[in-house]
Amino acid sequence: MAPSFDWWAKDSHKGTPVVVKMENPNWSMVELEGPSEEDFLITDSPSRLGRDKSRNKNAKQLTWVLLLKAHKAAGCLTSIATTMLSLGSAIKRRIHSGRTDTETTDIDRENENPTVKTRFYTSIKIFLWMSVLLLGFEIAAYFKGWHFGAPHLQLQYLLATPFGFKDIFDSLYSRWVLFRVEYLAPPLQFLANACIVLFLIQSIDRLVLCLGCFWIRFKNIKPIPKQDAVADLESGENGFFPMVLVQIPMCNEKEVYQQSIAAVCNLDWPKSKFLIQILDDSDDPTTQLLIKEEVHKWQQEGARILYRHRVIRDGYKAGNLKSAMNCSYVKDYEYVAIFDADFQPTPDFLKKTVPHFKDNEEIGLVQARWSFVNKDENLLTRLQNINLAFHFEVEQQVNGTFINFFGFNGTAGVWRIKALEESGGWLERTTVEDMDIAVRAHLHGWKFIFLNDVECQCELPESYEAYRKQQHRWHSGPMQLFRLCLPDIIRSKISIWKKFNMIFLFFLLRKLILPFYSFTLFCIILPMTMFIPEAELPAWVVCYIPATMSFLNILPAPKSFPFIVPYLLFENTMSVTKFNAMISGLFQLGSAYEWVVTKKSGRSSEGDLVSLVQKETKHQRGSSEPNLDELKEEIMQQDQKAKKKRKHNRIYMKELALAFLLLTASARSLLSAQGIHFYFLLFQGISFLLVGLDLIGEQVQ
Repeated sequence: MAPSFDWWAKDSHKGTPVVVKMENPNWSMVELEGPSEEDFLITDSPSRLGRDKSRNKNAKQLTWVLLLKAHKAAGCLTSIATTMLSLGSAIKRRIHSGRTDTETTDIDRENENPTVKTRFYTSIKIFLWMSVLLLGFEIAAYFKGWHFGAPHLQLQYLLATPFGFKDIFDSLYSRWVLFRVEYLAPPLQFLANACIVLFLIQSIDRLVLCLGCFWIRFKNIKPIPKQDAVADLESGENGFFPMVLVQIPMCNEKEVYQQSIAAVCNLDWPKSKFLIQILDDSDDPTTQLLIKEEVHKWQQEGARILYRHRVIRDGYKAGNLKSAMNCSYVKDYEYVAIFDADFQPTPDFLKKTVPHFKDNEEIGLVQARWSFVNKDENLLTRLQNINLAFHFEVEQQVNGTFINFFGFNGTAGVWRIKALEESGGWLERTTVEDMDIAVRAHLHGWKFIFLNDVECQCELPESYEAYRKQQHRWHSGPMQLFRLCLPDIIRSKISIWKKFNMIFLFFLLRKLILPFYSFTLFCIILPMTMFIPEAELPAWVVCYIPATMSFLNILPAPKSFPFIVPYLLFENTMSVTKFNAMISGLFQLGSAYEWVVTKKSGRSSEGDLVSLVQKETKHQRGSSEPNLDELKEEIMQQDQKAKKKRKHNRIYMKELALAFLLLTASARSLLSAQGIHFYFLLFQGISFLLVGLDLIGEQVQ
């Protein structure tokens, strides 16, 4: 119940009204009076007592406002304190568990040389210790009276001062300044200028892609199938319904197999015109039994679906697909649609993609866009969504519209089987078999179509560990492929422009130069210029152009605009993993051939859950209860065994070392009063720290 303020009506005092919204439920909206000119007059008139009372009442009301503001501030401080406590608790758990990325599994030991794995980390540690020593040296020089804002004046002072007047420290520091001016600054400045040139070239490429996307939207350009193909689809089963093979390769993905199998079995296509292959490479017997049972259920429902399991599991996904294409019945099919185990195509997927092939014999691939059921799950998935939205909306769409070539995304696409066969089929020579077949098909003259308005739902990695391994594979594989394909590209009969596009733009600029300059410029050169101020990076390189590029990247996902700063910092943080992967792929190091299936959580959209519930009701009528009970018992036993192998958050040593390197450089920049460089290094160092402590993705309690 709000208190009564009837005395307001009795008081004729008029001041400046101020409306304040009181959020405390014990108070209502009140109007406070500000002081008038009479309040500042000192007089002995009889009305002075009334004015004193009025001022006392206003003082009480202002006290209430101040108390309310104090309550808000206390709430903010409490929430900040709670966040900091939870953050401190998470850090304490990381350190207490002692789990780092230096721990290796059995697969890692087979695929990766430990000496090669630690070489990059050792180099970063050397840089870190050197920066700490130099920071101490520079701080000591600062208190000795050296000025860091004008290095040329320092040098003039050193040369003009007789040697006898210097103490040992001044002599040592003067020699250090002369050494860095003569020997360190010139090569560092040259490397910085080279990276700036690469940075500008890549920024121009990004700008051109964005302009191309804008032109596509402005002109409403989109691939449209021929009218007779659409009319044939609408005419019923006697229309254009070619034979389609649907493949779902999977490996130990028991979290998602049900929803993907249900989605492809519900495709709106004549049942006699398509066959589903479940290509199971699982080495877990329980997972194999679960998938077999699911396939059997759908077979009872009338779906044309087959289960295949390889005894010899060579070649990872490429070997799995290659083995499936060797089946004798594949010759009866004209097209093959491929979906990863976590993808859920809509029922009309084939009707939206296959018609683009009719009467267009040059088309070898129709690629659909990905959408994500868990894009808002945590900060990591939000940042991934920004990256992939730009990849599909801009890169894939522009390349598909103007040059009919782009990298196959490995899933959510339909291939003409003839194009696969003429291009040599699936090869196991790299970890990016999808890009490999796309490059070889393009060299044979096949054209690709990208459909930006056809989406296929899937999952994003929710943990940093899974995302890191995925990005390592995605960035080491293209460098393996570039080494293998370069002679074929040069000898191919495609036009010089297409060769230039494939070699310089597709491989070098977007796959090699981007991670190289991003890591070298912002994680190595920039911190070094703090200790060698004679070499410098302009503010527009550190701040303005990266901010502009981040703004362009975020345009395809406008709802993610509040995350533009974390996105910029996170991309630079991921450059460590991408650079390491690029080097391992380019020079054939052990980790380049590492293939780890991306961990799935089994999230579905609401509509998919409803569909699965309905299907489960139907399946229970014809299912075998004893088999299900046995499976449940096996799952329980499997879970009990898995308790000892629970997933954990880890500490990533390379990221932590770079975090301290950048924070040390930011402390050094304070001595030179370099404002924009200090803030960039500070926030970038904090970003590396959060990622190094695995605080950005899924948190395992």
